[in-house]
Amino acid sequence: MSVQLIANIVIGLALVGFLAYRQATWRYLDPARVWRGPLVLAVIGVVMLANTKTAVTTTDIVFLGIEALISVGVGLAMGSMTRFRTAATPDDKGRTLQARTGWYGAGLWFVLIAVRVGLDVLGGHMGAHLLSSTGAILLMLAINRAARALVLDQKIPGRARGMMVR
Repeated sequence: MSVQLIANIVIGLALVGFLAYRQATWRYLDPARVWRGPLVLAVIGVVMLANTKTAVTTTDIVFLGIEALISVGVGLAMGSMTRFRTAATPDDKGRTLQARTGWYGAGLWFVLIAVRVGLDVLGGHMGAHLLSSTGAILLMLAINRAARALVLDQKIPGRARGMMVR
């Protein structure tokens, strides 16, 4: 195992643990920020991929496509599991809307990471080395978060009536 792979695993597990915790607990939701995280992760991931010295092969593209489909599916499931409630007291920004996915949604993070590691190992044996890059990992997280945001954007209470809940 390379130092980069070990670093990616540690960073990935820390990020997934952090995101899983955040999804399992009630958090104030800012509808205007639902897309900010996926966008930032996507930009960083694409920039990092563009700077990768590894040659992109057909096998890389196939495995990235498979992983993207799985990331979308898990993100859509996470978004559909999200529940909302109105807090009795607003936060310091005046928001009262809270959301969480719960422990099942948090568990989907561990499913996603297990599938990702499995694809990384299988792809590595088949010559797909781009999967283990930090840029690919961030891009797949961005795809997952964007799929979740797509569902959340439709489910946020008050959005269907054209008003934002504060």
